[in-house]
Amino acid sequence: MPQVSAPSAGRLLQLVRQGRARTRRDLMEITGLSRSTVAQRVEQLVHAGYLREGGVDVSTGGRRPSLLRIDEGSAVVLAAHLGATHGRAAVVDLAGRTLAESAGPLNVADGAEPTLAWAAARFHDLLGRAGRSLNEVCGVGIGLPCPVDRRTGRVIPTPAVASWRDHDVVAALSAEFPGPVLADNDANMMALGEYAAATGCTTLVLVKVGTGIGAGIVEDGRILHGAGGAAGEIGHVRLRGHGGAACVCGAHGCLAAVAGGAALARTLGTADTAGVVRLVEAGDAAAVRRVREAGLVLGEVLATLVSVTNPGVLVISGGLARTGEHLLAGVREVVYRDAQYRSTRNLRIAEGRLGERAGVTGAASMVVDRVLAAEAVDARIARG
Repeated sequence: MPQVSAPSAGRLLQLVRQGRARTRRDLMEITGLSRSTVAQRVEQLVHAGYLREGGVDVSTGGRRPSLLRIDEGSAVVLAAHLGATHGRAAVVDLAGRTLAESAGPLNVADGAEPTLAWAAARFHDLLGRAGRSLNEVCGVGIGLPCPVDRRTGRVIPTPAVASWRDHDVVAALSAEFPGPVLADNDANMMALGEYAAATGCTTLVLVKVGTGIGAGIVEDGRILHGAGGAAGEIGHVRLRGHGGAACVCGAHGCLAAVAGGAALARTLGTADTAGVVRLVEAGDAAAVRRVREAGLVLGEVLATLVSVTNPGVLVISGGLARTGEHLLAGVREVVYRDAQYRSTRNLRIAEGRLGERAGVTGAASMVVDRVLAAEAVDARIARG
C-alpha cells in the first residue's frame, strides 16, 4: 500500500480555518500527529504570520491550553469591482473586514490602461488610509465586466471592452503589487461575495442587471466557469418576439438589449441605469412599467437557468436591482410559474444582501482562499 504522508502545516491551518481545531491538543487528536510534530508545525505557521496563539480554552485537566486563531491582521488583500461605468476598491484583512474603501465613476470603454490605473491609484490611496504598507499586501482580486481567461489572465473581448482585446490584466497588476493577482468576471465575483453572506445554501445564482446583464453560479464555494469561461453569459441569449432590439454585440433580440439598464435608459430618455432608478423612485409611471416588463422578460431566461442549476438562492443584483420590488416582482412571477416545481420548491428569489459591496467582498474572498490554501502555505514555508 502507498504510504500516506502526515498532514502538513498547511493542512493544520485548514483545520483551524474550518473551526475544527481550536488548540494544539485538538490538532493532535484529529491528525494523530505527535505533540512535538504539532508544536513544530504550529510554530512554523505562527512564524510565517498565519496563526497566533492567545487566550485559553476550557481545561479538561491540567494546564489550560492556548487558543489558536488565524492571524487576520498579518496581511491585507486589495480588491476591486470594476463595472462598465462605476468602480469600487477596498483594502481587506484576512478575516474579510474592510479597512478602507472608496468608489467612483469610471468608463471601461476608455481602455485597459486608464481603467487599471484607476484601480491602482485607489489601492495606493486606500493602503495609506488604512495605515498599511505595500509589503503587507498578499494578493489582489479584481472583477471585470467581461470574461477573463483564467489560464492566461487575459481579457476575453466583448463589445463592452472591445479596446481591451487580449489585454493581460494579471501581468499588468502583478508588476505593481505583490502576491497572486486573480481576475474574473464581475458577476462571478459578486456571486462569490453573496454566497459567503448566505446561510445554509450550497448553490447560488446571482444575476447582475446593470448596464448589461450577466450571471454568476456558485456551488459549494466554487464558481462555475464553463469550458471556455463563458458560463453565466446570459445577456446575449436571444429572445423570441424581440427581434427588433439591436444589441451592442451586433445581434438582435438579446436579453441585455431588451431588459438591461442601458436599453431601458434609451427608451426612457435618460442617460444611464442610475437615471432609470431615479425615475422609478420618483414614481414615474412609464419607468415603473418598463422596469416591471424587464423583470418579466428576465424571468423567462432565468426560469430555464433555475431549472438547469436548481439553486437555493437566486440573487438579483446590480444597478437596476435598486428599483426593488418592481423588477423582482416580474422575475418571481415568471420563474415560479415556468420553472419546474422541483427547482423552485425551496428557491428564494431576493435582492442581494451586500448590494454594491458584493464584488469587492467576493474578490477579497477569492484571494484569501488562494493564499491560505494548504498548498500555498506549505510552499511559502518551504521557501523560508
